[in-house]
Amino acid sequence: MIVKTKIVQGKYLDSVKLMLISKELRTQAGVQDAVAILATRENMEILSVTDMLVDEISSAGETDLVIVIKADTDEQATKAMAKAEALLNDTTSKASSGSSVARSLKTAVQALEGANLCLISVAGKYAAQEADQALEEGLHVMIFSDNVSLEDELSLKQKAVSKGLLLMGPDCGTAIINGCPLGFANRIPEGKIGIVSAAGTGLQEVSVTIAHLGFGVSQAFGTGGRDGKQAIGGIMLSACLDYLTQDADTEVIIMIAKTPDPEVRKMLWRQIENTAKPVIVCFLQPVEHADLPNLHYCTSLEDSAHRACIEMSKLSGESAIANINPDISMPKLGATRDLLIGLYSGGTLCYEAQQLYHQYFARYPLSNTPLHPDNKAEDVWNCAGDCFIDLGSDEFTVGRPHPMIDYSLRMKMLEHMGNRDDVAVIILDVVLGYGAHPDPAEEILAVLSRVNSEIPIVCHVLGTRQDPQDAYMQAEKLRAAGLVVFTSHHAAADFAIRTLQSHRRIDE
Repeated sequence: MIVKTKIVQGKYLDSVKLMLISKELRTQAGVQDAVAILATRENMEILSVTDMLVDEISSAGETDLVIVIKADTDEQATKAMAKAEALLNDTTSKASSGSSVARSLKTAVQALEGANLCLISVAGKYAAQEADQALEEGLHVMIFSDNVSLEDELSLKQKAVSKGLLLMGPDCGTAIINGCPLGFANRIPEGKIGIVSAAGTGLQEVSVTIAHLGFGVSQAFGTGGRDGKQAIGGIMLSACLDYLTQDADTEVIIMIAKTPDPEVRKMLWRQIENTAKPVIVCFLQPVEHADLPNLHYCTSLEDSAHRACIEMSKLSGESAIANINPDISMPKLGATRDLLIGLYSGGTLCYEAQQLYHQYFARYPLSNTPLHPDNKAEDVWNCAGDCFIDLGSDEFTVGRPHPMIDYSLRMKMLEHMGNRDDVAVIILDVVLGYGAHPDPAEEILAVLSRVNSEIPIVCHVLGTRQDPQDAYMQAEKLRAAGLVVFTSHHAAADFAIRTLQSHRRIDE
């Protein structure tokens, strides 16, 4: 096999463009693997683990781009490298007929009369400046970007509240505003259930389950995952809760978060006490909460959606659609296999799986985003115990698209884990919706032939039939390939964990 490399200095391309270039290179004749990526420390570590880090690019700086191509022959590698250079240098963009390109936020606001919301997706170090400018222009803001400092987040949210504006984020991946899906949101019917969430895939899971049960959503606000920290003070959780409390089109409220700090929780309980609307709260773990007649506390995303639909049924007289999870027999696991691996694109789903694991085993699994610091996985590729990996966390997304968009890294990890002698069960989430990969099943099926068929793969397909990918069709493709598929994350994780527990009891 021939390896060709190149370091490119003084050029910046966004991570999605680099993903598309890498994908195009892998389709070239004779190319076994190829990547064009920013040479950050984290990305170089990933290249090392996936056997793509060669000496020729070891000197690359963090702002350099690197190209690595593995091909059958020197001629094929040379042609692929020429293709890579052509793609990197293709900076042309074709504007649609009659459209114009704004060179600043101010000119964009002037061109789009009536615009009142700005979605920001730029490198994190520039996001706060752009958000501040948007607030000055009187716009509500959704910051999709991550890697924004806590100090900047606090300042921006304080400014937004003082102006009566919404500041969702940073690292806010999902929202549904006036029926319009933003970020990684799904196509959900309009209805009377309002959601405020400091968890992106948590918002997706709950809103999709509501749709499966036959109800709809009025508004679904994302706040960014750090809003519940004492340093931020729950500013947007509180502001969005206040909006939904006063909104005539909202009759039931759901609040979702990875457990806020105690001071923030106390503030939220006091606020909930002052509304007569039913409020369902899901912090994914048992915590002390106020004893209020309108407060319903849940510890799973699925239960939260069910409870909201029950409350809507009481108010509207409409019955919820039966949502029965499939009755699937537990697979028999290999005698020498004993590890459970979760490969997640959704951080909240990874969090929920760890919490559910704790309920069964009275301890937490390893993770790169652990619920307890003692369970930090230092090397997720070679973990020595059960491990739930969030591939959407910062160390995997610097200079690389989010794993809901780009499946390449997760598929490399699936192949790696699927050929270990000690792995017994693998969990995958398949998150659909606007902005997500157009056909995740295609990416997964392409790897299955290189994964040991002795290892059952449990999939949670998160989406609706109305999503661009059609959740029903995605689930059917995966089932036909032999994967165990659920439309509820709680059901999928529970099945995988119980399968492992049963296997270990048999071994004992």
